[in-house]
Amino acid sequence: MNEKYLTVSALTKYIKRKFELDNHLKEVWLKGEISNFKHHSRGHMYLTIKDDHSRVQAVMFAGNNRFMKFKPENGMNVLIKGEINIYEPQGQYQLYIQQMEPDGIGALYLAFEQLKEKLSKEGLFDQSKKKPIPKFPRHIGVVTSPTGAAVKDILTTIRRRYPIVKVTVIPVLVQGDYAATSIVKAIDFSNSINEFDVLIVGRGGGSIEELWSFNEEIVARAISSSNIPIISAVGHETDFTISDFVADLRAATPTAAAELAVPSQEELKEKLISLRRSLSRLSAIKLTTTRERLEQLRRSYAFRYPAQLLQQKEQELDKQVDNLTKTMIGLYNKKNEQRQHLLKRLGQQHPEKQLQQLKKQVNQLTLRNQHAFKNEFQSLNNKFDSTLEKLTILNPLTTMKRGYSVSYSQQGTVIRSSKQVEPGEQITVKLYNGSLDCQVWGIEEEKEND
Repeated sequence: MNEKYLTVSALTKYIKRKFELDNHLKEVWLKGEISNFKHHSRGHMYLTIKDDHSRVQAVMFAGNNRFMKFKPENGMNVLIKGEINIYEPQGQYQLYIQQMEPDGIGALYLAFEQLKEKLSKEGLFDQSKKKPIPKFPRHIGVVTSPTGAAVKDILTTIRRRYPIVKVTVIPVLVQGDYAATSIVKAIDFSNSINEFDVLIVGRGGGSIEELWSFNEEIVARAISSSNIPIISAVGHETDFTISDFVADLRAATPTAAAELAVPSQEELKEKLISLRRSLSRLSAIKLTTTRERLEQLRRSYAFRYPAQLLQQKEQELDKQVDNLTKTMIGLYNKKNEQRQHLLKRLGQQHPEKQLQQLKKQVNQLTLRNQHAFKNEFQSLNNKFDSTLEKLTILNPLTTMKRGYSVSYSQQGTVIRSSKQVEPGEQITVKLYNGSLDCQVWGIEEEKEND
């Protein structure tokens, strides 16, 4: 009877086998909106694909999403290729995604915008981080393909404009899966040898796929962390890459990068000629001015009558010496008077006199304190004797000496009334010099007076 009943696991395996045998479910092309997106720490992506009426659970394993150019987000419309199958532990069908593309926008363009926004928020594009390009470099490093047209344009332009500079080409891959790693290694190597004044990093024009290595995050961070100033020279004038935003200077083309990296020798020559002309003109003016000044000095009184001028200056010097002597004597007398005045004041206010006066005051205060203490002590002693006498009068023992006693019940309470005891009850009578254990034989009550 029980043989016709299936287990849940058996039913799930049966349905899973049906799904696996259906060729329509082996390759499913689907479009929809992402929701409940979660990127697991192990690299797998879990999400829900939905439209206005339905939804399906989906997973994209790390092996399939590792090379995606964009990052999926909730609310994003996507185009998906995958397989429908059963997830046995929960007995539900789900979509196993093999490929994913943005719907309505290219994956590379979306990845470009996402990385651009991320690095901008981190401050990698800030102008404050840009390093200045040296005006007269001695050694330039060119990080590019050694066989492309870009390197030829750069070398030709540099030799024409500034042939005295040393140029070293650092060959790298500029497109393909390993291009980004190659560029990063070249930048790091250039920084490690510390020989270059500036680096030109770039390549010739191409499609966005061909230029993509310069949009990779590792390349952008290598450019940002470089100690050597970097000029980005990627593609044509209309091409923009992440490297252009991170670099210290962006050039529209490789040729423009070479022009920005070195000065023009023709312009320098013209500037030098102009400076020489200015220097000659200023030198002539300075020489003329100096000659006129010299002629004035030659015609001056000092050169025409030097002996008379010297005698006149000696007389002026004698006057200055006399004035200085008088001033010094007057200053000395004034200071001496001040010193005598201070000595007189010091004698009047000598510390020894003040000390004797203070000793007298201390002795007087001591006598006054002793007298006050004796008076206070006598007053307190008299008060004590008076209080002691009052206590002696009020002391119950003194009263008991005159023949009085105090009776206590067996509970230890003072008996104040005959109503507190009964005949035959044991009581204690306290006397002045001892106590009596007594028994009540009878009780006689006296009427209280109204």
